[in-house]
Amino acid sequence: MLLIVMIIIGLASAFVGSLVGLGGGLIFVPSLLFLSKFSDAFSWVTPQNVVAMSLLIMIFTGLSSTLTYIKGKRVDVYSGLIFLIGSIPGALVGVWLNGYVAIDAFELYFGILMLILASLFFVKDYLLQYAKNRNVQDKKLYIHREFDLSGETVQYSYSIIFGVIISFFVGLISGLFGIGGGSLMVTAMILFFSFPAHIAAPTSMFMIFISSIVSSSAHVMAGNVIWEYALLAVPGAWFGGVLGAKVNQKLNSRVLEWILRLLMIIIGIRLIL
Repeated sequence: MLLIVMIIIGLASAFVGSLVGLGGGLIFVPSLLFLSKFSDAFSWVTPQNVVAMSLLIMIFTGLSSTLTYIKGKRVDVYSGLIFLIGSIPGALVGVWLNGYVAIDAFELYFGILMLILASLFFVKDYLLQYAKNRNVQDKKLYIHREFDLSGETVQYSYSIIFGVIISFFVGLISGLFGIGGGSLMVTAMILFFSFPAHIAAPTSMFMIFISSIVSSSAHVMAGNVIWEYALLAVPGAWFGGVLGAKVNQKLNSRVLEWILRLLMIIIGIRLIL
């Protein structure tokens, strides 16, 4: 029974995570925290080991979905590498902070974080309008990107310094909460940097793959991974990552954003309660 549950959780979390660029931890971590309240089979769950397992599984989710996205030419590798300059050190700081968090406080802070992120999407149009009005073409230390998206050329620009600062805090949250940082990074890329959702989610998964290796390694060295349970979820995570990436390429950006909003609101309220 435990085997089946872990495979299902791995599959579902990876599918949803890959679909909207979250990495899967947004489903994986709350699911195990929830089950630990009602089943003795999950009495081993703590903030430390569930985050460690989530990050380990996200390596496989990130790899499978990134390979699929790269085939579809949806990953902005150049921007992803710039953001990783900040997110990798941030992830290591987050892993260190995770060791000092109790489970009740962890759920509360996680829930509040989800609601804050969801609320940002309701002011998205104002933020995008501000981004369009900025004269960034001639500014130094700005990156200007152009992508062909299903026959349509899309352009966006962002500050290197601001991008690295944001990604540092994304990495910190990733290491602390085990959510891969995707929920915050996708939100930041869409709201602050004018990324199309179909580029933001794939680029986020590329970053999650790299940063999860680093933060997961830190958790492994700290002895936080329970291998017999983590490995049960890996097969589901791999196939879920591929499936989510394929579905992502068939949905429009508005649908993806609403899926992201609803997931954050539902999970945030549930964790706080």
